[in-house]
Amino acid sequence: MNTAIIAERDGNSSAKAHLAFGALVLVSTIVFWRTLSAWFAYSVHNPSGSHIVLIPLVSAFLIFRERQRIFSRVRPSMIAGLGVILLGIALHWTAIRDPLSWQADDSLSAAAVAILLILVGGFLASYGLAAVREAAFPLLFLLLMIPPPERFLNWTIELLQCGSTEISYLLFKMVGVPALKQGFVISVPGISIEVAAECSGIRSSLALLITCLLAAHLYLRTPWKIAVFILLVLPLSIIKNGIRIVTLTLLSLYVDPRFLTGSLHREGGFVFFLLALLLLFPVFVLFERSERSDVASQVLQPVSRRVAEHLDAP
Repeated sequence: MNTAIIAERDGNSSAKAHLAFGALVLVSTIVFWRTLSAWFAYSVHNPSGSHIVLIPLVSAFLIFRERQRIFSRVRPSMIAGLGVILLGIALHWTAIRDPLSWQADDSLSAAAVAILLILVGGFLASYGLAAVREAAFPLLFLLLMIPPPERFLNWTIELLQCGSTEISYLLFKMVGVPALKQGFVISVPGISIEVAAECSGIRSSLALLITCLLAAHLYLRTPWKIAVFILLVLPLSIIKNGIRIVTLTLLSLYVDPRFLTGSLHREGGFVFFLLALLLLFPVFVLFERSERSDVASQVLQPVSRRVAEHLDAP
């Protein structure tokens, strides 16, 4: 009887929390419509932000998928949640008050952070700290919905350009093609190619990062394995992009010059994205199998200990 009463009470608490959080999301959508419209436009028109609009959908799916664990203990934390919400409102007011004082898209980045704080604060106020801990990954995953500040984006693109240029130059040497490197320009017999910002591979690198984050969250549990798997994204992104540059250049030299301007150059990023996944796959399989063996050993160890104790008993 007591168990049934507790279960019914928890169910009512969860329903009220869902209504409260849903109302907050609806009100926030109406109040911050202009910011959300600018955020959506950035995702649609900016090549390096095409993933942004999908991030909240993925986070919502993860929360729904893990809802029994996340909402098993609903204990609203109103004071803490309201504090985070007020912080988000203050930041948003600062971001839109004088957007000209911010550099380029930085005001939109700050406004997106503000809306994220409001949502997380509402989640905390509605469901409590225990639910926030259980939903840590989906909530932190929402950081990817923030348009990166222009300086950080430019720095990342330049890093990918440098790495891709060095890898391309090394690959040309490895296949026996004479090459001369000056900055981001590589000259080979018959052609000079520039690893421009558009050729940095930023979009496929972000897609690879998102894919690896989701795979690590869903299938890995050991912190160091997760860290290693995620850290492999940057070098593999650079290697993948170097292979892409060299492949297109060699095809244009020995097959058809139009390969440097054709569909494989403009839309072939997905092919080389799959190549990066193929390179990562053995590491993922190794880590995932070791996770399963660790779980199996943890389950079997107490059983084997009891069997040994039983056999040793007089």
